[in-house]
Amino acid sequence: MEKKKKIHGELGTCQGDRFGPIDGKLFEFLHRKLPVICEGVRKAPYLEGHLPPLSSSSSSSTDFSATHDYWAWVGENQIAMTLLSSYQIQSLAPSPLQCLSFSHQPNNPKPCLPLKTMPKPIHFSLLIAKSHQHHHSNPQTKSQDDGIPIDDVKTIVRFKSRYNYIRVLEVSRKADHPFAGSRLLLLDAPGNIHSISFRSKLLTQTYFDVFATLPPILPPGPIGILGFGAGSAAKVVIRGWELDPSVISVGREYFGVSKLEKEYQDRLFIYIGDALKASTRDGFSGILVDLFSKGSVIPELQDPNTWVMLRKCLRKGGRVMVNVGGSCVEAEDSGRDGKVVMEETLKAMSDVFGGKVLVLSLGNRDEDSSLALTGPMPDLDSWKKMLPRSLMGYIDMWIPFTS
Repeated sequence: MEKKKKIHGELGTCQGDRFGPIDGKLFEFLHRKLPVICEGVRKAPYLEGHLPPLSSSSSSSTDFSATHDYWAWVGENQIAMTLLSSYQIQSLAPSPLQCLSFSHQPNNPKPCLPLKTMPKPIHFSLLIAKSHQHHHSNPQTKSQDDGIPIDDVKTIVRFKSRYNYIRVLEVSRKADHPFAGSRLLLLDAPGNIHSISFRSKLLTQTYFDVFATLPPILPPGPIGILGFGAGSAAKVVIRGWELDPSVISVGREYFGVSKLEKEYQDRLFIYIGDALKASTRDGFSGILVDLFSKGSVIPELQDPNTWVMLRKCLRKGGRVMVNVGGSCVEAEDSGRDGKVVMEETLKAMSDVFGGKVLVLSLGNRDEDSSLALTGPMPDLDSWKKMLPRSLMGYIDMWIPFTS
């Protein structure tokens, strides 16, 4: 068996915890091949500290460094999420790590965090509360809805800002759960998780990892990120706009944004503003859209006019990748069904992009959580060759959208 090359580095959370070994090729892909620029930090990247020097002997077939600048706009109730390369992003609304909701019911003596997931990429749905009536003696027999005892979850901070009910939680590293050792950002009343960061690994096993696969199929140029989060997609991205100054403060205090700003003074830029008004000279080569408000994809994304505007922001050959939500996203307004909102968003996109929209479903059911990509189907084999092995599995999951 081929021994994987590892690179050790001082990558940590704001407490300065040490990250474990990181696959060399993945590290190079995320930190060199994709220019790192953070623009618009909602809560901002969780990666901070000293980035280890890249070994000259590590190689990768990916070579599009310096071809993409990344911009990120944080939406109106959103928290910045990403770390890209350069430009500006404006604000809209927050996007929950789909299927990640966090609610508490005091009558339950042992609330827990159930998990919705699927075999290959994993998509989560956190619900702290619905304690289970039974316990499993064998951890391997746990169902997807098993969760973490509340004792393994610590609230770091919680408060209300003008736009959000902000909570930062930390899951114990000893917890028997995929979120063990993570830090979570919750914003809206239903408790949807808008960002997740781990102390011991780069990838999150959520849709943020899919976002990282976009650059290889884009023409050279800036990439805009609309809707930041707390830095979950942010190791590859960033310039962003955030409407809520409190979210930026949380990012700096609890997700390592302050350190990143010092480390990458010429590449990390934070703005306050409206994401849908972002623009750049000659257009974006790509746009990542992750805009949620009150636990739902923002209404503007069901309006074809919004997509007409975003299409005009693209340069020739440019694409848009969108978190379109799904049934697993719990909205504050019970009348906004996640599946219906997802379908309406996809329909609006398809109408504007001439039916050239692809869909990737995450979760146990097709309607659980989905991402959309504009443009014709790329050459999948060529696309995979441009990615680290850990990200290749997502590529074959894209299928044409049919209304």
